[in-house]
Amino acid sequence: MAAAAAATAAAAGGARAAGDPLITEIQDWNSALGEGVDAYPYGKPSEFEKGVVRKSVPWLTADPISSINFTPLHELDGIITPNGLCFERHHGGIAKIPRESHRLMIHGLVEKPLVFTMADLMRFPRENKVYFLECAANSGMEWRGSQLNGCQFTHGMIHCVMYTGVPLKHILAAAGVKTNAKWLLAEGADASAMTRSIPMEKALDDCLVAFAMNGEALRPEQGYPLRLCVPGWEGNMWVKWLRRLELGDEPWHHREETSKYTDLLPNGKARRFTWGMDVKSVITNPSPQAPIKHGKGPLVLTGLAWSGNGTIKRVDVSIDGGRNWNTARIDGPSLSMALHRFYYEFDWDGSELFLQSRAIDEAGYVQPTKEALRAVRGANSIYHNNGIQTWHVGPDGVIENVEVT
Repeated sequence: MAAAAAATAAAAGGARAAGDPLITEIQDWNSALGEGVDAYPYGKPSEFEKGVVRKSVPWLTADPISSINFTPLHELDGIITPNGLCFERHHGGIAKIPRESHRLMIHGLVEKPLVFTMADLMRFPRENKVYFLECAANSGMEWRGSQLNGCQFTHGMIHCVMYTGVPLKHILAAAGVKTNAKWLLAEGADASAMTRSIPMEKALDDCLVAFAMNGEALRPEQGYPLRLCVPGWEGNMWVKWLRRLELGDEPWHHREETSKYTDLLPNGKARRFTWGMDVKSVITNPSPQAPIKHGKGPLVLTGLAWSGNGTIKRVDVSIDGGRNWNTARIDGPSLSMALHRFYYEFDWDGSELFLQSRAIDEAGYVQPTKEALRAVRGANSIYHNNGIQTWHVGPDGVIENVEVT
């Protein structure tokens, strides 16, 4: 199917090229010198891609300081998110901390309380890891039904980058963990003093104290100069501007783990400490912000899948609202707790479509329908919505966020 679609697309391209003035006539960029090598010392995207930016939803929060913006998933490909497009979530705005002024303190149930400068941390062995980071509230506005008409807004609280940093276990070993230390409190240096309790097993397993993303220093909005990485777990635990680690024998029960980031159940009770991000996927293109404009013929459908349990083993795609499923093609690296890119190529005949994707992870978990999720969790939740997303494609190529039952 893919080869046939490619041949058809190539034939169509050849026909359009015949007599095209963009081929037969000299353009400005062919005849005038361009800017020199120092025109943009740091570099920036093409001016013709200026619309590819993070966006917020003004009515979503009361104030733009403690708010969220969204990664433009429909405009991206591959599995790595450019640093400038990683979604932001702040609880007290962006802290601007000089690297030389930042300190990381370790205390509590340790043999030797320590304070590190950034220069101190640069002397520890470091690692590079590709991880997705997803806000627990990603897709949260969709619990009661389809609402936000864009993949960027329904699923854009996620990104995936290569982090560089020091395994947390090395830093904890330097301080000497006492045997009765069962929990770790991570605190940020921002105005909200964001804190989360983390079980010591996770802290000693794969947590990373990161200072770089995609090869450059962390961006200020991503926690410069230091943040915690908690692979596969909800994003609020990846404390930015990390300044303090306290070890204790029980969790701290702070605001973000009592009144916030809990899952309200149908009986009125709330689940706490639901850290892991379940298997999930979404078709990023075509989608409401990326309608089909070329008419009938070869169509490349693409999307992303991920799981806090490890790698993605399979992604299925349906074009008829879940009646029939086809195995998608996963392309690129398949890394544990990272985004996976999938493709499904087919010839669109111009008829109405209901596009869905369904991911299965290496632990055998299958992404549920929204109906199945609500049957267990009710309709009044916010966090951990990993239900199957549906896009309706009209004969004109216009796409809407819908649900099928």
